[in-house]
Amino acid sequence: MVRLSCRDYGFECDYTVEGQNSQVIVEEFGTHSNNEHGIEYSKETLMQIILRKRI
Repeated sequence: MVRLSCRDYGFECDYTVEGQNSQVIVEEFGTHSNNEHGIEYSKETLMQIILRKRI
């Protein structure tokens, strides 16, 4: 299972997205971070975050 949470990256935000499909998680977290925090992460950056969390 893949899980990304804003709190893990220093935001005072309760947003968390989780699931089995990494691509969906990347898109949803990327959209949220852009719309709510004004930070645009590339899909590649978010995939690297996911890969590092699995190690």
